[in-house]
Amino acid sequence: MKEQDFAKVVEVNGANVYFEHYPHPTATETFVLLHGFLSSTFSFRRLTPLLKENYNVISIDLPPFGNSGKNNRFIYSYDNLANTVIALLHQLKVSNVHLMGHSMGGQIALNVMKKAPSLVEKGVLLCSSGYLKRMNWPVTLLSRMPFFHLYVKLWLTRSGVRNNLENVVHDASMIDDEMMFGYLKPFLEDDIFKALTRMIRDREGDLSVNQLHNIQTPCLLVWGEHDRVVPLSTGLRLKQDIPNSKLVVLKETGHLVPEEKPSEVLEHIHAFVSETTEEVTGDTPTEPLFQNGLSHTLISET
Repeated sequence: MKEQDFAKVVEVNGANVYFEHYPHPTATETFVLLHGFLSSTFSFRRLTPLLKENYNVISIDLPPFGNSGKNNRFIYSYDNLANTVIALLHQLKVSNVHLMGHSMGGQIALNVMKKAPSLVEKGVLLCSSGYLKRMNWPVTLLSRMPFFHLYVKLWLTRSGVRNNLENVVHDASMIDDEMMFGYLKPFLEDDIFKALTRMIRDREGDLSVNQLHNIQTPCLLVWGEHDRVVPLSTGLRLKQDIPNSKLVVLKETGHLVPEEKPSEVLEHIHAFVSETTEEVTGDTPTEPLFQNGLSHTLISET
């Protein structure tokens, strides 16, 4: 970190929230980064250094992940996590942000846009989750059993960090020891599994189509062509249901776009934030833009 950069844990909305702040000496625009499920600020490690060259950057560990609190009494609904992000930004006296969310973080970003539209100038959704329903009632009921968190731990242990990473990247050769340890580290303590059990119980499901229709924030959707976690079909649906949105698809890319293609993501971000509202909300093609280096080709949705 540079001298003016800092990391801090603050109490907000009943949770201890870890965030990293990278203030730019002259920039007036601020990016707020929200990571995905079972992840942390670590997932933006390749994108953050690029962003902070031109913008102020705040990267947040959403409870109970990363270095944030893992209190199993906190309500881990997406609605309350959005409240937590809003409260933190108010505490930091930050407004008119560009809100970026990856995977689950994209859904929480959409909740923030729904609840506090004046807070967010533009949204960037990286392989955002969407259209997922609330966990079915048998699992919710089982999550109330005293030792259910041990089952969650067993499930994650059996799946393994490397297997999970191979599922979220297109090119498995990029997985190294640093990457594996970075994603493993938050799960070396048992408290996270108790909090995840509470999250299973609290998660209320993704925003409905009607709720998406009411989001007026201009949004850039960036997808990996080979995303096996949140398939491109979800991105195409979100493009149709979020009124002021455009979709870009990155070739030879999986789900973990901030790690896989940070330079390409940054290129699209620069173009997006420099557009006027009229340019974003005007007529945009229904076909996604496929990105390969600096060239773009329009394709059909079929």
